[in-house]
Amino acid sequence: MDVEAATNSQGLMPIESVQKALNRSRASVYRYSNTDLNELNPPYDPKRLNPELRLNKDDPLLFHPNEVARFAQEVLGIKQITIKIQEPTETATQELLKAILSELQHIHQLLESR
Repeated sequence: MDVEAATNSQGLMPIESVQKALNRSRASVYRYSNTDLNELNPPYDPKRLNPELRLNKDDPLLFHPNEVARFAQEVLGIKQITIKIQEPTETATQELLKAILSELQHIHQLLESR
């Protein structure tokens, strides 16, 4: 199974991408996830889908693509799964930040040359 998955800027998959990759409902993905109401980051469980570490209980669950592929093969029994990472589309904010960075680098070069 080949799946193109959207990721965030750190290359991690949100619930919606995992749902698409596993072809399961959102509720199923939450049931598969290694989460606990009393513990922010429970220990690794090879029978569950392990999210990345969170700093706050309100942080969204994010998953590494390799963990999603491992879970699909080892736990769900999907024989072959390939997750192709799709770069997020660049937003106007990201374009503006790149332009600001470029301008600051140019100013830095000018100051260094004097």
